[in-house]
Amino acid sequence: MSDTPSQSISTQTVAGYLDALNSGSPTPGGGAVAGTNGATAAAIAGMVVHFTLGKKKYAEFESENQSRLSRLTDAQSKFLSLADDDAAGYGTLNALWSLPESDPARQSGWDDAVAGAIAPPTSMLALCVEVLTIVQELTGTTNRMLRSDLEVAAITGKSAAHCAACNIRINIPLLPESAQPKATASMDDMLAEVDQLHNSIAKACR
Repeated sequence: MSDTPSQSISTQTVAGYLDALNSGSPTPGGGAVAGTNGATAAAIAGMVVHFTLGKKKYAEFESENQSRLSRLTDAQSKFLSLADDDAAGYGTLNALWSLPESDPARQSGWDDAVAGAIAPPTSMLALCVEVLTIVQELTGTTNRMLRSDLEVAAITGKSAAHCAACNIRINIPLLPESAQPKATASMDDMLAEVDQLHNSIAKACR
């Protein structure tokens, strides 16, 4: 059984990715779900912008919306890259975990491996805040006929954030005890911001 995926998520078909997820391999796993949900949120928000650009009614927002579309497209790609990073981080940590605690390789590589496992979902969570902030802005600058799609972006982005937090939370106890409160507080602060953004977007879309 391989602990890391042989193919990047960005190059897999939807069916192939889901078959890999529904398998006996540990990756793709929760980190991939977080990443693909985040990419989906960015993508559907981008679709709303595409349908708005060039419309006379929204001409005053054209430049702003172009910039937002570029940022959403970048986020879409970054989420998938972070999903691959998450799988790689898991593989490194899992390899050390299988060694005895007294093993020099485990002792020397442990802290970096834990940090490497926490970094990708933490970046995903921060990216969710960025994407949902853009979606909130779009509620006032895009076609109102597509507001249901913006709400879908908010729901999917919120899901991505909470999935990412699951992967952070499970690894926080592996950090040095002195670093755990800061990691937990940072995660909780970003989740609270995500939830607030989601609620604001949902209200604006109804």
